[in-house]
Amino acid sequence: MSLMNDAKNILNKDPACRNLLEVFLLYPGFHAVVLHKIAHFLYIKKLYFCARLISQISRFLTGIEIHPGAKIGNNLFIDHGMGVVIGETATIGDNCTIYHNVTLGGTGKDKNKRHPDIGNNVMIGAGAKILGPIKIGNNVKIGANSVVLKNVEDGATVVGIPGITKN
Repeated sequence: MSLMNDAKNILNKDPACRNLLEVFLLYPGFHAVVLHKIAHFLYIKKLYFCARLISQISRFLTGIEIHPGAKIGNNLFIDHGMGVVIGETATIGDNCTIYHNVTLGGTGKDKNKRHPDIGNNVMIGAGAKILGPIKIGNNVKIGANSVVLKNVEDGATVVGIPGITKN
């Protein structure tokens, strides 16, 4: 079951977490992902209003805003999630970790692809901004408060404003 895997992933990644009950009851990142799965299902079925309503309720309850159109892989861990924003055309791969105040956003009013694609096993540090229709490779680490505006190759580490790749 996917939700159980998501919960076990959080238990394994967060040293402050003591048991699955804590994840199910006390982790807003987990709640946001669960509600996103429902909203995304409705979005795919073209029930846009219902999908957006659920995403806004989730935002109110968790402080994490995930557009129902965003595509999220397995085992996303949103740690200390307050202020996280994930845009409509963003995609996130498997086994990623996102810390608080991260934005996966657009850079304008384009109607097509306008948000980033995040690979597998990516860690995005607190306050990072990843903007535009760019690709972040697999096994990438993005430092806290970095601003990333260009594609990032697999295995790289990005730091600074604007983000500079360090291999």
